[in-house]
Parts: sequence; structure tokens; C-alpha cells
Amino acid sequence: MDFERPLETVTPTLDGDVLAVLAGVESAFTTGRLHRLLGRYSEEGIRKVLQRLVRQGVVNADRVGNAFAYELNREHLAAEHVIGLANLRGQLLQRLESALELWKIQPKYGAVFGSVARGSMTAESDIDLVLVRLDGADEDRWALQVDGLAADVSRWTGNDARILEFTVAEVVSRGRDEPVLNDILREGLTVAGRHAWLAGQIRKRKS
Repeated sequence: MDFERPLETVTPTLDGDVLAVLAGVESAFTTGRLHRLLGRYSEEGIRKVLQRLVRQGVVNADRVGNAFAYELNREHLAAEHVIGLANLRGQLLQRLESALELWKIQPKYGAVFGSVARGSMTAESDIDLVLVRLDGADEDRWALQVDGLAADVSRWTGNDARILEFTVAEVVSRGRDEPVLNDILREGLTVAGRHAWLAGQIRKRKS
């Protein structure tokens, strides 16, 4: 799965890329603006796609001066499905939060990082997660939970999950010296616990 081109999961065409942009915000776009955002396609190609989508009714077109402005028709029967596909990353984060809330041994902190968080993920990318385990927790049960989550993520997305683990003691003692934890502090997307806890541990060690 490519979260940067989410509709490619069902249509590897320009139509999907155009719909993903229109679904992302409740705003109208001219052909020229879409061309600047998408970059890789010709303005004429984008115009033809928009005209086809207008004929299908899923996109509305309004004349603005000498040009047309296009926006997703959010009352269309297909709109909720288009919006859902456009927000696949958000749905992944929600599933992770829900799954972790059900764990018998819950993590002190969990976050998605790497290409998913940076917005540079491709279909070949791993999905990077960090999980912080409470000291003294049952390691065998914890390991079963982690393995199960990795398998779930792969089923949900088609991408491999790479899960990095720390204990609370490890974060407290050497968190500031772990580049990956500092990266997560800056750009991680929290799915369990509180981002402020991680920030507090790393900044406390720096002070």
C-alpha cells in the first residue's frame, strides 16, 4: 500500500490521484492548481480526467472567470468511499490505537514513525512502529502481542511491519542517546500513551 497515493490500491491511474487531492480538503481546485500539486501529469491529462469525473457526477465544476473550479461532490453515493480511501493513513492509526487498547499488557508508549510519519511511504516501504514496554511485564505474553500486531498490520496494508521495542528503563536511561527516539519525538505519530511522556523523559535526561 502507498499512503501517498492511497487510491492506487484500487485504481493505478491519474483519476485516483486527482480524487485523492479533492477528497483531502473541502476546497475547489483549478486544473492549473492540480497540475502544480500533482506534478507528474500534464495539465491536459488532468483536464480530461476532471471532465470524465464531472460526467460521472462525483466531481462538481463551477465556472470562475475564464476557468473552472472543481471539487468533490460530497453528496455523491461514491464520495464516502473515495474519502475513506484517501484517508487510509488515518484509518491505520485508528486501528493501531484500537488494537493496542485491547492488549492485556499495554505499552507505556507507542508511535508510528519513519516513512509513514514523514509522508514518503511507498508500496515497498516497511511500516515502522516503536513500542515501550513496562519494566517487569511478562515478556512472553508481550512478545505474543507484538507478533500478533505485526501480522495484523501486514494483513491490513500489505506492507511488512517493523516493530522496534524499548523498556521504560531503557528510555529513561539512554533515550537521549537513541537517534530513533529523538526522531520519534520530532515526527512520530502517537498511537498509545502520551507523547508528552516521551518528551519528558528525553528532555529530562538532556537537562
